[in-house]
Amino acid sequence: MRVYHKLCSCIIAYVFAVLMVIGVGGRVRAAEAPVLSLTALTMEQRVAHLERVVQPPEINSGDNAWILASSALVLMMTAPGLILFYGGLVRGKNVLGTMMHSLVLMAVVSVLWVAYGYSVAFGGGNPWFGDPSQYFFLRGVGNAPNADYAATIPQQSFMLFQMMFAIITPALISGAVAERIKFSAYLFFVVLWVSLVYFPLAHMVWGKGGYFNWALGGTVPVLDFAGGTVVHISSGVSALVCALMLGKRLGYPGEPMPPHNVVLSLIGTGLLWVGWFGFNAGSALTAGGLATSAFAATHFSASAAALSWTSVEWAMKGRPSVLGAASGMVAGLATITPASGFVTIPAALGIGMVAGVVCYVAVTRLKSAFGYDDSLDVFGVHGVGSITGMLLLGWLASPEVNPMLANTFKANGRFVMLTGGIGQFVHQLEGVIFTSVFAGLMTWILLKLADRLFGLRVDEDEESLGLDLSQHGEKAYND
Repeated sequence: MRVYHKLCSCIIAYVFAVLMVIGVGGRVRAAEAPVLSLTALTMEQRVAHLERVVQPPEINSGDNAWILASSALVLMMTAPGLILFYGGLVRGKNVLGTMMHSLVLMAVVSVLWVAYGYSVAFGGGNPWFGDPSQYFFLRGVGNAPNADYAATIPQQSFMLFQMMFAIITPALISGAVAERIKFSAYLFFVVLWVSLVYFPLAHMVWGKGGYFNWALGGTVPVLDFAGGTVVHISSGVSALVCALMLGKRLGYPGEPMPPHNVVLSLIGTGLLWVGWFGFNAGSALTAGGLATSAFAATHFSASAAALSWTSVEWAMKGRPSVLGAASGMVAGLATITPASGFVTIPAALGIGMVAGVVCYVAVTRLKSAFGYDDSLDVFGVHGVGSITGMLLLGWLASPEVNPMLANTFKANGRFVMLTGGIGQFVHQLEGVIFTSVFAGLMTWILLKLADRLFGLRVDEDEESLGLDLSQHGEKAYND
């Protein structure tokens, strides 16, 4: 009966989330501005309209192949990449429970994405979220390109690529709650979180007309190439809130809690690094020079961060750890993500060097100073890392790398160059602050609701036994 109750509760939570977001979407649709007639458009808009009618976008097979391959690479970051990385870092009695946190999201988020997620993120609407009914159950999302987002690939390919980001983002949060959260509460929370935090943020930053979209008619031009705000800051800050609200694991910090299998984590690290090329370079949405630039920036930032983390750890502790080098690599990847399509290779190296030092300090000093138990250092690596990358991008963005920075964003009818400097730094800071406050506040509200309905934590006996047995009735290793 207990299992039945949990299953019914999860289904009710899912249906509740769907109905709530669809209801919001209905209000958005009713508030939309009327469609302008062709005669009301500017000359520039008329020309663009005629070009689409006379010469519709053609699919480029090379671009499409790259995006499909990148989609597979990003999915690989979740499974087996993140599954192995996180699974190896926990104690042996919690391996399956931790892996399940990522595995189940591949199914749950995919269904939400089909139903309304893609539409909320990339449908028309207002600056804060798209209309859930526009692409409801992917209606109209087929082989024809959507020229607003990717003119040379089928819209369905673009949809699949973006779905993989939606899957891995809430999976990152699971690292902060490992070894002590109820699976039912976790499922309830992530369904609501991805619906009410991730999907709207994706629209604000990447959706047409989104408030922070610098390329498609936004108000505040926040540069975020592949998910600094949408993915890493949102999940990192949410992870911190989760850790604070859940409280510390039994025995933390007095009892040693070493990783049960660093080898698994290293394999996961390698898969994450390879998959990140699809994450960042795939965000160019073409197989051209910008993809190459983002690919290179990704690699060199990870390399520099691994070296700087290792160097600091060596100096501070007297020896370099393998896990430290791996953590530095992931920190470099998270930090370069928002900047990967906007900065030169020397700048990427510099960002990586800073990332290794800053994230090391966040994981070792900041965490101990405030005493929170972020089990797998999600905030210290992903949150602090991407905040650092977003702010450094404000100074280092280069139109030589991405020419669109020079002639895309308009203010008061004039093009504004979004090159590195104090002006762009302020815009980046606005994006960081908004994302942190929005994600943190929503996470607090959703966790309060989950705690009221399910209770967030397993009891002490279940935690001592381990989540593998207490939540799933299985053991990772049978002697």
